[in-house]
Amino acid sequence: MDKLNLVSGMRSTGKLHLGHYMGVLTNWVKLQEEYNCFYFVADWHALTTKYNETANLRQDKLDVVLDWLACGIDPDKSTIYFQSNVLQIAELHILLSMITPNNWVERDPTLKDMVKILKNKDGDTSENIPQVNYGLLGYPILMSADIMAMNGAVVPVGVDQLAHLEITRDIARRFNNIYKTNLFNEPMPKLTQIPLLMGVDGQKMGKSFHNDIKISDDEQTTEKKIMLCITDRSRARKDDLGHPDKCEVAYKYYEIFADSETVNQVNCECKAGQRGCADCKRQLGRIINEKFAPIRQKRIELAKDMDKVRDIIREGGKKAAAEAEKTMIKVREAVNI
Repeated sequence: MDKLNLVSGMRSTGKLHLGHYMGVLTNWVKLQEEYNCFYFVADWHALTTKYNETANLRQDKLDVVLDWLACGIDPDKSTIYFQSNVLQIAELHILLSMITPNNWVERDPTLKDMVKILKNKDGDTSENIPQVNYGLLGYPILMSADIMAMNGAVVPVGVDQLAHLEITRDIARRFNNIYKTNLFNEPMPKLTQIPLLMGVDGQKMGKSFHNDIKISDDEQTTEKKIMLCITDRSRARKDDLGHPDKCEVAYKYYEIFADSETVNQVNCECKAGQRGCADCKRQLGRIINEKFAPIRQKRIELAKDMDKVRDIIREGGKKAAAEAEKTMIKVREAVNI
C-alpha cells in the first residue's frame, strides 16, 4: 500500500532553537517512517512580513536545512526543498486565489497570527490594525497551495492549529465542487502533542525575543543561557525550601530533557532546600549539552560539505516539482486553462 503524502514546512528563520526541536522536529523524524513526507522551507512566506529584511535570507534557509538534517530528517525518506524552487506552487496559488472568497481569508486565524507578527515587528502595542500588504493577505491561500500542490492527505498540527488547516480543506472542497472533480484531497490533521518549551525568561521561546537556546549553540553558550533561566522567584537563599511547581523555566526543562531519576532527585532536593538554583541550572546545562552533543557534531560535519547539502535541496526541489507538476496537469485540465 502506498504511503499517504504528508506536507509540512517552516519559515526561513535561520538557526532553529530547542522549541523547534521539541515541538516539530522530533515529530517529523517519526512521521517520515509512516508517510511520504514533503518538508519545505517557506521562503516565500518569510517575505510576507520580512520583505525588506532579505540580506541573510539565503543563509537562513541553509541553516534551517542543516538543523533538519542534523536532527534526523533523512533525505532518503523525506523530500526536503525550498518553497521557491517549486514554481507550480505559485501557479496554483494564483488559480486558488480566483475561487477563494475574501471573507474566508480575512477571518482565517493564520492571517491574524501573521498580522500580530507584523505588529510586534513594528513595535506597535496599540489596537490599531497595521497596513496589510497583498502578499500577507494571500498568506492563507499560499499556505493552501503548499499543501495542495503535493495533494497532501495529511498535515501535522497541534490542537491550537486545527483552524489553520480548515481553510485549506474549504478551498480544496470548493475547487472540487466548482470544477466537478475529485482531484484534491481534503487534508486531514495529524494531531500532535506539542510540549510547550518556554524561553529562558519564561515567555514564548523565539529568536526575535532573544530568549532562545539554539540547537546549534556550543556548550559554553548553552550554559550561559541556561544560567539566565527563571526559577522559583520566592527563594531568596540557597537553603530556602524550594517549590519545583513554581519554578518557571528550569524545572520544566528538567522534566523534558532529564531522565525520571534525575527529575525526582531535583524535585526532592529542591523542596528540602538541599540545592540552590545556580547549582541546579549548572547541572541542567550539562544535561542539555550532553543530549544535543551528537546533533551538534553532525551539524558541524554537514556544514563542512555544503555542496552536498545544496545537492540534497536541489534534488528535493526536483522531486517536489515533479510531484506538483502531476497535480498541476490535472488542475489545468479541470480549469480548462
